[in-house]
Amino acid sequence: MDNRSTRGLQHFKSLVGLKFQLYNSLFTSLPFHRIEKTGILLSLFLNNCEEGFKKKLSPTEIIDNFFEKHTTYTDQSEKLNILFRFIQFVERQVVLFDALEDAAFTEVHDINGAGTLKQLELEIIKSNNEEELKIKLKDFSTRLVLTAHPTQFYPGSVLGIINDMSKALMQNNTNLINILLQQLGKTPFFKKEKPSPYDEAISLIWYLENVFYGAAGKIITFLKDQFPDAIHDENPIIKMGFWPGGDRDGNPFVNTDITLKVADALRSAIIKCYYLDIRRLRRRLTFQGVDVILIKLENQLYNNLFIPGQKTAINIAEFIRDLNNIKEMIIYKHNGLFLHLVDNLINKINVFGLHFASLDIRQDSRVHDQLFEELVSNNIIPSNYLTLDNDKKIDFLSSEIKSSPDLKFKDPLMNDTIRSITTIKDIQSQNGEAGCNRYIISQCNSALNLMQVYGLFKLCGWTEEEMKIDIVPLFETISDLKNAAAIIRTLYNNKQYRQHISNRGNTQTIMLGFSDGTKDGGYLTANWSIYKAKEELTKISNDHNINVIFFDGRGGPPARGGGKTHKFYASMGKNISNREIQLTIQGQTVSSNFGTIDSAQYNIEQLIHAGISNSIFSDKTITLEKEEEQILEDLSKDSLASYIELKEHPDFMDYLSHISPLKFYNETNISSRPTKRNNTSKLDLKDLRAIPFVGAWSQIKQNVTGYYGFGTALLNMDKKGGFGKVKKLYQNSLFFRTLVDNCEMAMKKCYFPLTEYLSSDKKYGEIWNMIHNEYLLTEKYLLKLNDKTELMENYPVEQLSINMREKIVLPLVTIQQFAIAQIRKIENQNSNDPMKETYSKLVIRCSFGIINAGRNSA
Repeated sequence: MDNRSTRGLQHFKSLVGLKFQLYNSLFTSLPFHRIEKTGILLSLFLNNCEEGFKKKLSPTEIIDNFFEKHTTYTDQSEKLNILFRFIQFVERQVVLFDALEDAAFTEVHDINGAGTLKQLELEIIKSNNEEELKIKLKDFSTRLVLTAHPTQFYPGSVLGIINDMSKALMQNNTNLINILLQQLGKTPFFKKEKPSPYDEAISLIWYLENVFYGAAGKIITFLKDQFPDAIHDENPIIKMGFWPGGDRDGNPFVNTDITLKVADALRSAIIKCYYLDIRRLRRRLTFQGVDVILIKLENQLYNNLFIPGQKTAINIAEFIRDLNNIKEMIIYKHNGLFLHLVDNLINKINVFGLHFASLDIRQDSRVHDQLFEELVSNNIIPSNYLTLDNDKKIDFLSSEIKSSPDLKFKDPLMNDTIRSITTIKDIQSQNGEAGCNRYIISQCNSALNLMQVYGLFKLCGWTEEEMKIDIVPLFETISDLKNAAAIIRTLYNNKQYRQHISNRGNTQTIMLGFSDGTKDGGYLTANWSIYKAKEELTKISNDHNINVIFFDGRGGPPARGGGKTHKFYASMGKNISNREIQLTIQGQTVSSNFGTIDSAQYNIEQLIHAGISNSIFSDKTITLEKEEEQILEDLSKDSLASYIELKEHPDFMDYLSHISPLKFYNETNISSRPTKRNNTSKLDLKDLRAIPFVGAWSQIKQNVTGYYGFGTALLNMDKKGGFGKVKKLYQNSLFFRTLVDNCEMAMKKCYFPLTEYLSSDKKYGEIWNMIHNEYLLTEKYLLKLNDKTELMENYPVEQLSINMREKIVLPLVTIQQFAIAQIRKIENQNSNDPMKETYSKLVIRCSFGIINAGRNSA
């Protein structure tokens, strides 16, 4: 362990571990009804769980044993009541732990060390690479796209308490901490109603206003101060994207009215940020001449925000020109006093404009297929269109489709699909082109899927010159990733679409999703398939002289593509395009990696550093040598076969449905969207969304999608005498090493004693043992790869954080498994036991704390 890791671990132990014990004991003595007794009983219950699982007891046996040994409760309703109180208590322990980690962030992490901009500055100056940096930053940027994917259970009120408590903890303000703990004890965690898509948007806009706005300003200001000629105002290196309100595939309840409402909320939010900054400037820039300009700007922003009917056009160029005039006055008349405050505001305006974050529109290609059937039946396009082959359909959409004034349908979904396209003009007129300029196509499996969208824009009256829209395919399943290169080649060879790309800066954005890939092919194959797709797509784009930008759809946990994402970007050679870094920020990743200005600045800097240093300092022509690629190809092939064998086990979906909380996801009120993509009652793997699929494995502490098949692949390589080559690959390749590191993180959060009672079950024993054996095999070979004695030994702080969180949450996973077992028993007996509803509530309530405690899976 190096000195930096040792210092970080020491700070974590004292500022998080020790303080958690201190404030947790304070929490147990809060003057609420029965709280103290609950805290004492919970400590006994936690010990009972730890000892019980060592003895291989089932969750039901552990809970029965607890009530018999430590309580006098005999009535079942009394017993369940104390279990509900345990859940409420643990939820608040998790919040306390979150706040402590946030407060300790700058002490635990080396905020001027490896991967930061301060480090980049030293590297650039030392190597005399200022000119290379200037060239790189002409078009390089990072785009963080916030999504409302449901992996975060905290209501807004609790997020506010976490934020306030972390500040109080930084200041060691014990009185305030005590008050906030009392507030936390009284604040409900349970959402009685599902949030609307607009509610979800407003929750994420809070992060834009309170975190990203400040963090981006600090980052750009630092870079401009150190390298004043390198940052170009027309290309801010930080861009924000936004899916809530625009993502129809992700949420079928999103419609055009919501899209417009969210776009307006984004515009209002950024104007409010500018207004508050102007007010702060007025407190300092009280100089003659300057105050007049500031009053004018303040009034203009105020009228847009607060005066009904006064939403006037705000010209960003004029806004910046006024601020530059103020700068000149300060420099030449007022000794440069408070100049940095004006610069900081200008930097933020260059980043956020009037849009704050670009609202992406996303729809499923199957909806477009249905729409074209409607267009034919309504005689809007020729009746023979549907009988044409794909090539002829593309020819028609390229050059023959015409604008139609009458696009009205009986189906509301078809009408909304058309309206979503026409509405983009309205959003661009209010928020600027960046307000909404991407249309993403899910389930994209042919070039026709893209040309359909191109044709729909033409049909809706957009001329080629007006079409300031990037049409973005999303490739996600293993087969779609394999076919991606052929699809894009077809598009590049289409004259009309090639002209469209030319009009869009000779750039094509391609989204590569991970979640459905891991559900489809498992962890290793999903990662490898994305890599291969990027490699092929980069080559094809280079051959056609087109700049390709990859947009990575990655969730928080490694099983959904998250983990140490910046290291993947840093590992890429010149065979993978890295003109921009674009990725989704989902669920608990928003609060864990970007929940405070400090953590957001640190993690954004890590991404920027990865992209810049990868170009300037790396001399790697390719990411992997041919022999190394073959090793990964062989590993992927064996891993996929192993994962498919598990997935095709006849009891696979039954196991997931009846052992995990999967079927309860839709009742958690965590999200406005349904768990599945269709309305059928049957639980089908193909239509099941990736988040509940991955989340269900996570809650039963098996994390199948984070490692399954990897161990088998390594074993087969070892049998062939090739393990030495794999070990060499691990030592030489940051890409493979990061893939292994993230796999270790997923495995570290597994806990098989929780479900070991199933090992001899008649129905589920075989599949449980398959999963457990694969886990043990993978653990054995990963430790053999890195010559360590335990998982995540290279990351002691994160290892300790996970250990502590898993201990906090152990009572919840025990209670949840107990409740699921009781429901299974009632269902097997075909009983109408009224207790089933209560057990279901136990399962759902446990989900909150279990998921939130997994925040460091990002």
